[in-house]
Amino acid sequence: QVQLVESGGGSVQAGGSLRLSCAASGGTISSLCMAWFRQAPGKERESVASIDRNGFGTYADSVKGRFTSSKDNAKNTLYLQMNSLKPDDTAMYYCAATRWCFTALSEYEYRGQGTQVTVSS
Repeated sequence: QVQLVESGGGSVQAGGSLRLSCAASGGTISSLCMAWFRQAPGKERESVASIDRNGFGTYADSVKGRFTSSKDNAKNTLYLQMNSLKPDDTAMYYCAATRWCFTALSEYEYRGQGTQVTVSS
């Protein structure tokens, strides 16, 4: 059973940066697809980024060029570097993992509890 714990959320002004971390235990992320999702109040859950077992990353159009997902297999940790943040990026961010990459969080076997990101204008 893989446990995922997110950290790094917080409050930042528009244009600022944050780096989210997702520490995994109980399994090795090198054998998993790792992904970030987010959900804002009143909005649908959105896939933000994913990185497959080969290290290939995909991003939502809304974050391309601003967010970068990476993973450190030695530390068993997934990261999301978020730059040029906008108020629309305000949401709860979740880390998820499963063997294959999917676009729906419901397809991911393992999920974290989330970390809040708030961007003020």
